[in-house]
Amino acid sequence: MSHPIPFGVQSWCFRHFKTNAEVAQKVRDIGLDRIELCGVHADFEKPAEFDAVVETYRKAGVSIVSLGVQTFNGNDNERNWFECAAKAGAKHISAHFRVDTFMKAVPKVRAWSQEFGIRVGIHCHGGYMFGGQPDVLEYLFSLGGPEIGLCIDTAWCMQIGPNLGKPVEWVKKYGKHLYGIHFKDFVFEANGQWKDVVVGEGTLDLPAFTKALQEAGFDGMAVIEYEADVENPVPALTKCVASMKAKAL
Repeated sequence: MSHPIPFGVQSWCFRHFKTNAEVAQKVRDIGLDRIELCGVHADFEKPAEFDAVVETYRKAGVSIVSLGVQTFNGNDNERNWFECAAKAGAKHISAHFRVDTFMKAVPKVRAWSQEFGIRVGIHCHGGYMFGGQPDVLEYLFSLGGPEIGLCIDTAWCMQIGPNLGKPVEWVKKYGKHLYGIHFKDFVFEANGQWKDVVVGEGTLDLPAFTKALQEAGFDGMAVIEYEADVENPVPALTKCVASMKAKAL
């Protein structure tokens, strides 16, 4: 028997709204109680001030399950991001690495991950960003694993093309490295341009993807992400939640 995958929402969906009280209320408005918090809504450089952010979400009944997406360059101040995650009780940070700094960054991130007991999932951000391609991801896993693994963004995974960008196959291939999911969906035009749609109504085979996660025993962080309708995202996100419950869980 399959078990539901608990999921929340990425705070980037609410980037038009700047206060955490507003964002927390909108999380509840769409029927969820978990969030991955991005840098639009908190300064992860200031752990001493992060307690107030955590308390805002706690009062609203919303758990901060992850931070990100954070770009690691290997600077010492980036340890603060782990301290903030720990204050929230989060066990995951979504991450990017850069081609010019990853050799410096990966060992530091791995050490911080070990120190705080927080896993790091490389967010695959399509074909135009370092870490979007399978061969690059596999090399980064070899350098930073098991502390550094993968956060599959389903839409950006598909953006690299139908031969390599197969979310279901990525789950099967990278299961032991899989620490996070961004449930996101695109439709593509003839020229390759993408457009956000409600999760499960675009190119993503949502039932097959979720089935693969369940079969792989996925136990990581999961959030939905819808980047359109910036000024009024609640209606579409509510549809995303309903689609997830109808088609995936």
